[in-house]
Amino acid sequence: MDFNQKISRKSFLRTGALALSLPLISQLPSMAKASSKIGLQLYTLRDALSKDLEGTLKKVSEIGYKEVETFGYSDGKFFGKTPKEFKSLLSGLGLSAVSGHYGAGIAAPDRKGTLSNDWKRAVDDSAELGQKYMMCAYLTPDERKSIDDYKKYAVLFNKSGEICKAAGIQFGYHNHDFEFQKLDGQLPYDIITKDTDASLVKLELDLYWAVRAGLDPVELFKQHPGRFPLWHVKDMEKGPDKAFAEVGTGSIDFAKIFAARKTAGMTHFFVEQDVCKRPPLEAIAISYGNLVKMKV
Repeated sequence: MDFNQKISRKSFLRTGALALSLPLISQLPSMAKASSKIGLQLYTLRDALSKDLEGTLKKVSEIGYKEVETFGYSDGKFFGKTPKEFKSLLSGLGLSAVSGHYGAGIAAPDRKGTLSNDWKRAVDDSAELGQKYMMCAYLTPDERKSIDDYKKYAVLFNKSGEICKAAGIQFGYHNHDFEFQKLDGQLPYDIITKDTDASLVKLELDLYWAVRAGLDPVELFKQHPGRFPLWHVKDMEKGPDKAFAEVGTGSIDFAKIFAARKTAGMTHFFVEQDVCKRPPLEAIAISYGNLVKMKV
């Protein structure tokens, strides 16, 4: 999700995430050795990062995460640091930023570092940071009022992908659920998949939002084989509210989905929990531990 996206905080438990002790984290199954690199979309820890960037990232590393996906890039900075500074910070903690989320910029034309404003600089900074992927994170309601808007995005995505390709980076699009809801009689996701160049525009499938929209991720993989190099791995509570949940504690069949990773073309995946009912650092430790148990 994009750094500037406004979401409801009513269900967000504003507890002292940074007060979560390392002894408590170490008691969780997350300390076991992972069979693959497990990534984290840093948006989950947005509040903690704004208070203590280095301390929070240190705890992410201590839990066992090896890769992160950034958010909030603006005007040459990642979390207030230059690409070189942020890469050094991550490297010192045994982390790497393989992917990043970026805005389309249509609703915020003055913001630099979006697809529509100073994109080349964003790509250059992403390359310096060492990112392999740059994802369009989210389209605001004002940016997606008609199916014609999506047709314009297809053109913008292709252009953005070409600039990324020249820098050795893969561009892509990250979904929510609104792309699977008909607009002017068409599915926006169909426009994104059919009107873009499959080599220039890959897809980062957010498993929670796809399932919430009533889709089977494995069927999506079969429809667009090899086009989903990145996933957002998050779970859904079993209750009627379908709230966000720690991976392995909800209703999503991750075993079935991970069994189709080759069909999807998945190379990296990131834990993300938009809203946490427990301290976010504790939540990501639980998700990590359960993914280790799954032997993903």
